[in-house]
Amino acid sequence: MFTPKYPPQDTAPAPAIQPQTTTPVASAPVAPAQVPVAPVANRPTIQLTPGSALALAAGGGAVVLVVGAVLVSMLLAVAITGMSVAVVAVVLKSLLKDLDKHR
Repeated sequence: MFTPKYPPQDTAPAPAIQPQTTTPVASAPVAPAQVPVAPVANRPTIQLTPGSALALAAGGGAVVLVVGAVLVSMLLAVAITGMSVAVVAVVLKSLLKDLDKHR
C-alpha cells in the first residue's frame, strides 16, 4: 500500500550521436574592417524657445511640488495613525490594570 509505484521504463531507442569531424580551413588574407556609418535621423530635432523652456521648467517644478505634497501627507497619515494606536494601547493597558485591581 505504501510502496511507491514507478512508471514503466521508456522503451524508445536512444538517439544515435554522430561524431563531428572538423576540417582545417586555409586562412585567407584579412581585409581591413570598414567603420559603420551612423544612420541619419529623418525626424526633426526639437528646438526649445526661452518661453517653452520656462514653461517646461515650471511644469516640472509643479509636478515635483505635487508629488512631494502627496508623499508628505501620506507620511503624516501614517504618523498620526501610529500615534493613535499607541494611545489606544496605553488606554487599554490602563483599563485592564484597573479591572484586575478591582477583582
